[in-house]
Amino acid sequence: MLRDRQEASTPISHSIYYVLTLAISVYRARDEVDNAEWLEQLEDAADRLELCTEARSRARDIFLTTVSEERSKQTTLAASLYVGALVESDQRSQTAVANAVGVSRLTVQKYWKEHLKAAGLDPPGW
Repeated sequence: MLRDRQEASTPISHSIYYVLTLAISVYRARDEVDNAEWLEQLEDAADRLELCTEARSRARDIFLTTVSEERSKQTTLAASLYVGALVESDQRSQTAVANAVGVSRLTVQKYWKEHLKAAGLDPPGW
């Protein structure tokens, strides 16, 4: 009974964080090596956006989880940065992220929800 009360009193944000952490930590260590140049670009863009450490870390995890040969890595980088910042409450506009990465705002707009799903969250229905 006490355990049920403790679980019931756990803030939703902690539960979301736990699920999110589990959902996006599925990449190989080799992915970091193979994408080192892109991860540097992610850090450079995060510097330009002045993102917090948590947003950078989340964006990095999302990038490494969703990067593929089928889609532009620059597109993946932009969407990952936008979602990382959004999830960690360090939100930046789609335009600001697009400018920091060197893609169009429409690129961020088109792909961010897909990356949010990859992070284990449902995109808003609006």
